[in-house]
Amino acid sequence: MRKKTFRYILFACLACLLVAGFVLRQQFYGNAVRAGRDLYIGSRADYQSLTDSLLPRLRHHWAFGVYARRINLPETFKPGHYVLEPGMSVIRVARMLKLGLQTPVRVSINNARIPAQLAQKLARQIDADSTAIMQVLTSPEVARGVGFDSVTLFSMFIPNTYEFYWTVTPEEFVQRMKREYDRFWTPGRDALRERSGLSRLEVMTLASIVYEETRKTDEMPRIAGVYVNRLRKGMPLQADPTVKYAMQDFGLRRILHKHLKYESPYNTYRNKGLPPSPICMPGIDAIDAVLNFEEHDYLFFCARATFDGYHNFARTLREHNANARAYSAELNRRKIK
Repeated sequence: MRKKTFRYILFACLACLLVAGFVLRQQFYGNAVRAGRDLYIGSRADYQSLTDSLLPRLRHHWAFGVYARRINLPETFKPGHYVLEPGMSVIRVARMLKLGLQTPVRVSINNARIPAQLAQKLARQIDADSTAIMQVLTSPEVARGVGFDSVTLFSMFIPNTYEFYWTVTPEEFVQRMKREYDRFWTPGRDALRERSGLSRLEVMTLASIVYEETRKTDEMPRIAGVYVNRLRKGMPLQADPTVKYAMQDFGLRRILHKHLKYESPYNTYRNKGLPPSPICMPGIDAIDAVLNFEEHDYLFFCARATFDGYHNFARTLREHNANARAYSAELNRRKIK
């Protein structure tokens, strides 16, 4: 009888140990992630901030704490963007944070007119703040390191969506953009560029003017052709968007005679040739429109009075003035000042 009782107790103890072992294994190796989530750990975050963000999304808090202490995670975790996936264990999560196994983020850069706008857009997509980004974007040393100066560096950024680690530094961002710029300028694009007689910087600058003049992709090569014709004849470009940029007043709806007198190297009514650098970040369609500019003999264009986004083109000043009067009359009729 005593032997039977002993065996029962022994079996019961073994069963308890097996259950406890299974439970413990589940704590460490079982599914700990409640649902798929993104986790952002900033470069200035401490371990308390990490756990405050992580633990509400995690089961088995005790096991995570035990394993985290075992691998010294509080002192060695890496900042970054991490993706918590259903089925991940606390061990896998902890190791991911310790080794810095980040998931890249998609960073879009477009529609920026000035470096400050680009800095603000980037600050919403990576860990660096806009002040730190702006310091790099305007740094003469950083610009020289990639073959530009602090004025022309803005021409290096090709608008697109790229993958970065969330913790990329502003300096690393610029280095990556230089590689993308070099990749963008294929032998084919450079061959087209030589047809225009423009440098890469000049192409980007002219493309920025074309981009500000119209969003109609099918009309961009024709507008580019007008400006190429004017450059070849030594005529001032007289591009209204350059006046807005010179004045840093992008809300101007109507360019008046007084605005044309504004003193600035970017005002193409006062200065012949192209401005010193782009007046915005042109889209790739505008860049390719300049490279594939239309051959014609137009020297002028003016927005249509129909306000459909397209333009009337003219070969003579007389034709252009007639188009301009029609457009001006429509502006007056609509009371646009």
